[in-house]
Amino acid sequence: MSEITYIRGDATVPSVKGVKVIAHVCNDIGGWGKGFVLAISRRWPEPEKSYRAWHRERASNDFGLGAVRFVQVEPYVWVANMVGQRGIRSGSKGVPVRYEAIDAALERLGEKALELGASVHMPRIGCGLAGGKWSRIEPLITERLVRRGIAVTVYDHGEGGS
Repeated sequence: MSEITYIRGDATVPSVKGVKVIAHVCNDIGGWGKGFVLAISRRWPEPEKSYRAWHRERASNDFGLGAVRFVQVEPYVWVANMVGQRGIRSGSKGVPVRYEAIDAALERLGEKALELGASVHMPRIGCGLAGGKWSRIEPLITERLVRRGIAVTVYDHGEGGS
């Protein structure tokens, strides 16, 4: 069985052939403006537009924790907006990350990646602004994606590791 591949670089520019899905975690309150989403918005306007419309029309769609919206941004590139954090602030209820929502979103991501024959590319989802622990998220990625034969690359950006 293959493993997750870790490289230093920018997850918005995967350098592999074939169909690619760039996956990241969004919050459940419609906020888009900090963290990895800025790198996505610098390259493509569609994921942010789709996320904001999805949130705005949430009364009549599936927007919520664990949901995923796939946005095609290039002929062979998709972005997966995965709702995996409650709110945006750490407080008395702890950090915003919701592991069960990320797990549900990864299950949907796996189905889509298999359907597209795609590899998956992501930063350390849920570990930046969401405050999650990679030691809890990595096994979810292994279970939902890697065990199903999906190639997964995780990108560490800039200097120093985490």
